[in-house]
Amino acid sequence: MSSPAANIATSISTPTLDSESPALLQSITSHGGYAFTRMATLAAAGDQRAAEAACEMAWEQLHSGPWHSVLPVWRDAYSMACLHVAKFHLSNGEFRDALRSLDMGIIMGGPLLRKDLDSAIEGVLAAKSRHYHNGVADNDKEGHGEAGSRLLVSPQEFDKSEVLRILPIRSLSSKIVGKRSALSLEAFLCEYFLSGSPVIITDCMAHWPARTRWNDMDYLRRIAGDRTVPVEVGKNYLCSEWKQELVTFSEFLERVQSTGCSSKAPAYLAQHQLFDQINDLRKDISIPDYCCAGGGELRSLNAWFGPAGTVTPLHHDPHHNILAQVVGKKYVRLYSAKYSEELYPYSETMLNNSSLVDLDNIDEVEFPKSAIGGVPILEVQWCLRICKHLVFFLCLCFKILFGREVDFMYIKTFAGKIYVQPA
Repeated sequence: MSSPAANIATSISTPTLDSESPALLQSITSHGGYAFTRMATLAAAGDQRAAEAACEMAWEQLHSGPWHSVLPVWRDAYSMACLHVAKFHLSNGEFRDALRSLDMGIIMGGPLLRKDLDSAIEGVLAAKSRHYHNGVADNDKEGHGEAGSRLLVSPQEFDKSEVLRILPIRSLSSKIVGKRSALSLEAFLCEYFLSGSPVIITDCMAHWPARTRWNDMDYLRRIAGDRTVPVEVGKNYLCSEWKQELVTFSEFLERVQSTGCSSKAPAYLAQHQLFDQINDLRKDISIPDYCCAGGGELRSLNAWFGPAGTVTPLHHDPHHNILAQVVGKKYVRLYSAKYSEELYPYSETMLNNSSLVDLDNIDEVEFPKSAIGGVPILEVQWCLRICKHLVFFLCLCFKILFGREVDFMYIKTFAGKIYVQPA
């Protein structure tokens, strides 16, 4: 007699894989992937070991050189292998392993089989829900602690004196960036975007379910706990010990909560298309109308989630940005475009959007243009979490058709950018 999980597996369909498989395998073969084609064919016929072997072969190809040099066909090959592996895991009732395979296919794979991966994830989640009746595995319920410990950020009063102790001298002295409530699209466009002025909008996120849900550890574990996400490990991406890892969201939450209580390097979920990957989190937010002001086009929708003390080095982004602070607090400093030379960007191609200057300790001998009386020039794109707990924020990045390109240094906001925070 077959297991319930085996019966569930039949509910997952892969129409794109079924129709595109012959052409994809032929393309892979033409690029020297004879062994992969053989293993993928055996996997489709029911050989689990062959599926795992095909996945390993494609993984090796993805890491054969710089990411931009990887042939697109191998990314699609990896997605194919992940789908085969996930089916076997599901048939064995291994829901977490199935989800990990599918998430890996989304994160590392190509676009050809994306719809199949998304629908397969929905199928696995539905199967898991039916299997456990309430949608949460028994061992997921353990270790959550008392109700008060389930909040990412506690509701205690904000300690400004502690903030002033952590931040650089005179960090909060600038009053250049104004705050606006109920800002119309026309006013935003005319008064801020066209003039290249940043602004804080205080009331456009009040209706977001994310405002309360994302501060609930139980909710985050239930919605995304078993999903695999890429995180950055280390002080920041300019440090030699910095690296990237793939972990489950539950494991990431544990790391974030333990930061400061252990010697482990901080983990930071940064610049990841989390909402494209986990649709239930996407439902908790709305795209601000300001993204469309002046005929703008939404270019990306990314998430940043990290512990207190996480620092993003001085840098500029390729697009105009709207930054929405959902949970926690942070400090952002901006520099105008005209100060780019004084901020000493890296000459290396990979890092030429980042500054050599350490804003915590400016070396006036090495970087004389970055200091005026020992104090940083104006406002810089530098981000520091100023709460003792966690910071969870998303960045809605967009590019305005008539906006300026990358000719300035700023963090997640600047001229023509908006910093959106809770009221």
